[in-house]
Amino acid sequence: MIRKLFASCLITLYVLVSTMVNAKPIDDGAKVQPDNYYPRVKLETSMGDIVVELDRRRAPITVNNFLRYAANGLYNNTIFHRTVPGFVVQGGGYSPELDEKVTYDPIFNESGSGLTNDLHTIAMARQNNPHSATRQFFFNINDNDSLNPGRNWGYSVFGMIVEGSEIVDKMAEVETEYKVALGEHNAPKEMIILKKMTVLPPL
Repeated sequence: MIRKLFASCLITLYVLVSTMVNAKPIDDGAKVQPDNYYPRVKLETSMGDIVVELDRRRAPITVNNFLRYAANGLYNNTIFHRTVPGFVVQGGGYSPELDEKVTYDPIFNESGSGLTNDLHTIAMARQNNPHSATRQFFFNINDNDSLNPGRNWGYSVFGMIVEGSEIVDKMAEVETEYKVALGEHNAPKEMIILKKMTVLPPL
């Protein structure tokens, strides 16, 4: 009886340990579909679904960083907190309660990759420091040449919308207001939720 109980405990412990190992957060986005140079992610939002194809060949640091957040579910239940008509739709950094989400370390700016801030591309948001991007991203709603590198660093583009561009265009047209908690003048009056982000199977 004691042996059976001991064996049962060992099996339970093994299952628990195995589950913990399998559920370990992905610490490096390079491990997400490592042989896929053009991974795709699906964004399920309160306004509709968007599919983005990422360009790992030209912006590997940025794509791997983005995939790390996406694969760990860290973009789920966040908001698009800034929408500017004819310019950008930005999100990924705040909860619906307007709390700032935790981040990994900032990444190197890959704005010199050759990818440019054209209509319906996706790029990383950052502060004045060119190498300060963490988790916030934005969609270009125009050909934003001013965001490309010149004498100064630009904003790192790392993919483009392949489905749902009309959804992002609609996001850019919503009514906005100033939100004190964000310090943002172009915050949507009616919250736009990024309910879930999923890394799609390779094509």
